[in-house]
Amino acid sequence: MRFIADFHVHSKYSRATSKDMDVESMAKWASLKGVSLLGTGDFTHPFYFAELRQKLKPLGNGLFTLKKEYRKNASQADVYFMLTTEVSNMFQQAGGSRRIHTMIFAPNFKVVEKINNELSELGKLSSDGRPIFGFSAKELVEIITDVSDEIFLVPAHAWTPWFSVFGANSGFDSIEECFEEQSKHISCIETGLSSDPQMNWRLSSLDKICLISNSDAHSPNRIGREANVFDCEMDYKEIIKAIKNKDKEKLLFTIEFFPEEGKYHFDGHRNCGILFSPAESRKNKNICPVCGRKLTIGVMHRVESLADRSEGFVPENAIFCKHLIPLMEIIAEALNQGMDTKGVENEYLRLVSTYGSEFRILLDLPLEELEKSTPPKILEGIKRVREGNLQITPGHDGVYGKIQIFGEKEKEETKQLGLF
Repeated sequence: MRFIADFHVHSKYSRATSKDMDVESMAKWASLKGVSLLGTGDFTHPFYFAELRQKLKPLGNGLFTLKKEYRKNASQADVYFMLTTEVSNMFQQAGGSRRIHTMIFAPNFKVVEKINNELSELGKLSSDGRPIFGFSAKELVEIITDVSDEIFLVPAHAWTPWFSVFGANSGFDSIEECFEEQSKHISCIETGLSSDPQMNWRLSSLDKICLISNSDAHSPNRIGREANVFDCEMDYKEIIKAIKNKDKEKLLFTIEFFPEEGKYHFDGHRNCGILFSPAESRKNKNICPVCGRKLTIGVMHRVESLADRSEGFVPENAIFCKHLIPLMEIIAEALNQGMDTKGVENEYLRLVSTYGSEFRILLDLPLEELEKSTPPKILEGIKRVREGNLQITPGHDGVYGKIQIFGEKEKEETKQLGLF
């Protein structure tokens, strides 16, 4: 069975997260996107965990569905949930201040209850949907794996500068350096929005590590902006086994941002207007020419500093990916309107209603089929995204990169003539 999964999201109980991030709204948007399996996020938060127990029905295979009384429409019956969370560890190790985020997957409420009981002795779980602890990432793995051997742990957004296993500002140079003897439990990392599999393939040390991608969504319409495409039984154990074994027959490919769009792809200082490639940063000794302080080193620079292979290397057991731009962004640019405008939302809902789901439009349907009900400018946008025919300004220092599908002249024509 082929399906799309997004394991990493946050609930309304996490900081800087939409109040609409509850399981009902998540299921609604997952259905629109074409995501069949969604992580719950934030199961460590006591209020949210109580909501999960109230609203989700266990299926006996490690997955859950919304109970009938909480479904907003029939299509939500086709969205399944897996119990997931993310925790933050901030600690000192090997002479440095470390900040590591880790995803935790669990098979049932009973196991989550045990995890929460253990962690509540070590930190305040109600303070945030993503709780912060002062002990090491290695200790986290030891504590969690002692609860159940069915739990799965994944270093989150592995390359972001501030909160990740390879982060330039607070991470390590290898999985083994971070997790030491507990590295045996780490068989997968999340690439994050600013990196893609091709960048990770440059490290031979990651050849046995499975690469997954998730949205890290803080609002419902961001669900699925990165995701994973499986062809296996819809079952917790089977899905985790496919990831652990890096099974190319069952984990078919990942869906990725163009990594340049991530907030930390290149180096720079946003307040100083400095955006540098790794080569330009090295030329300036990683110092900002405007303020004289150290640049925020991005993911591409960090990858290059740890890589032992040249750009373009493809490992023998690689699982490939497809780079996409969310449909709403394509529509917004075609209409020359903001993404949050009513016109963009209405056109998005019309197209999804016509063709079934966002991913069906972006991945599966031939252009000849889409042509029947898709305005020409949007159709051209979808075509260019599929071909990778884009203009890209990389993200840096917390600023998202800018992906342009249409040139300024084409946008001006849209303004003057209108979409239709």
